[in-house]
Amino acid sequence: MGTFRELYNRLVDAALRKELDKEVREIMASGEYKPEEVDRLVNPMAHPVVMRVSDCQCPSGEDRDNCAVACLFSAIERDENGNVVISTVDCTGCGVCMENCKHDTLIDRKEIIPVLELLNERKRPVYAMIAPAFNGQFSLDVTAGKLRTAFKLAGFYGMLEVALFADILTLKEALEFDRTIHTDRDFMLTSCCCPIWVNMIKKIYHDLIPHMPPAVSPMVACGRAIKRIHPDAVTVFIGPCVAKKAEAREADIADAVDYVLTFQEISDIFQKLGIDPAVLPEDMRDHSSRCGRIYARTGGVSEAVQNTLNRLKPDRKIKLRAIQADGAIECKRLLKEIMEGNIKANFIEGMGCRGGCVGGPKAIINKEEGTVHANEYGNNASYPTPIDNPHVVDLLERLGFHTVESLLESDNLFIRKFE
Repeated sequence: MGTFRELYNRLVDAALRKELDKEVREIMASGEYKPEEVDRLVNPMAHPVVMRVSDCQCPSGEDRDNCAVACLFSAIERDENGNVVISTVDCTGCGVCMENCKHDTLIDRKEIIPVLELLNERKRPVYAMIAPAFNGQFSLDVTAGKLRTAFKLAGFYGMLEVALFADILTLKEALEFDRTIHTDRDFMLTSCCCPIWVNMIKKIYHDLIPHMPPAVSPMVACGRAIKRIHPDAVTVFIGPCVAKKAEAREADIADAVDYVLTFQEISDIFQKLGIDPAVLPEDMRDHSSRCGRIYARTGGVSEAVQNTLNRLKPDRKIKLRAIQADGAIECKRLLKEIMEGNIKANFIEGMGCRGGCVGGPKAIINKEEGTVHANEYGNNASYPTPIDNPHVVDLLERLGFHTVESLLESDNLFIRKFE
């Protein structure tokens, strides 16, 4: 029997050759792989975000329960044979269990093959939505414009920077802060970025939900905006995060993003197609401000909202005082302190991965390098905040928002009601 990785490469190569059906028939006839192993790749959306692809190999002892202990959501148990069983209800896709699995028994769902099939068919426009953490991941010379050219060569209709929608959500959260924070006792939990943070509040610290403004994530905002303008479009988010694969399937926001891929998956595709983004021409189409770009690292959301609030309401008496939790363990500790009444700030940000998105489980470079590149990308922006960014204003107009304040209206595509 071959390994999962071998099967993955074999089917991806077949999809790129436009011979997937033929390859699947040959594999099934050979009996080399079980039907469910093939189905995980060909029909990934029918499977969990985190899966066990072989029997657990850890012997009894200290290492055996590392994955279960690492799970902050109590989503892991073991069956009678000692194999990991992951709860599809409780799993948030944070990826910590995969990082703690020493034998590559646990993997994230691979959604690349149906995306390649859609690109081959060319019946619907397929949009790549690149996370703000992209800078420096593919190489130092790969700009947003070069990456857009690379995606088009790979068959995508276009590429949008999710940082542009982080700009919009920054505006919304700044307005929400101004609307809700009126005394020194008031506080707000940012709700628009990290799905691990959001799910920790929803699943464990449910009583704090009233302090979360009703907002979708930048990823969901980007997907919904594309589908508002192009209803037949297919939306594909690309980033360093496994939890985004779970977020995209949550019932109340499942209309926005069709597939989620990782930086590594896209890097593999570029290599297989012989595409080197670093040497390609620039294709600049949309522009985000510094605020949207620094969402990629811990503290970026707080800094973005603070700077935007200062631009919107420079004379506001109660200023934004922020605190951040860096990594899932710190998120849990900070939320527990808040529940106990130990509140040290009025704007509270949590990132489930150490370093923020640049420290995601599927980042190509380490979080320290990623942070440097996120800051460089932010500092190179033409506009300091979204309120200064004419592209934000133009996009909001296209989407039916005629004033910035209309982002607070109770029924619009950027609203998510937490329960």
